[in-house]
Amino acid sequence: MRRLLIAATVLATLTLATGCGDEDTPSDSGSSSEPKVIKVTFDGDSVTPNGDRVEVATGQDVQLDIDADVAGEIHVHSSPEQELEYPAGESTQTIKGMDQPGTVDVESHHLDKVIVQLEVQ
Repeated sequence: MRRLLIAATVLATLTLATGCGDEDTPSDSGSSSEPKVIKVTFDGDSVTPNGDRVEVATGQDVQLDIDADVAGEIHVHSSPEQELEYPAGESTQTIKGMDQPGTVDVESHHLDKVIVQLEVQ
């Protein structure tokens, strides 16, 4: 009878320990799912930011909050490449997360300027 009580106590302790460990997992995984937000302003022949380097995690989306005086297109030199069309005025465009570490140029072909360089880590 004593062995049965000890076995039940050990089993209950293991079950509680396992349950507590699972509670931390969702909060840890949620932090990388937030997109990196970058404000982009097009005004005439200039763009801000202009060639800045921005660190992003592998697989992390990048949200571009755009304010543009005219409509245009952004080219993302990722693999696969991405092209994002934006209207005049304010809009939000999303660069899908990249799976491979490295530097990815995000540019305006119309202005022939690099907007940002994403350092995927």
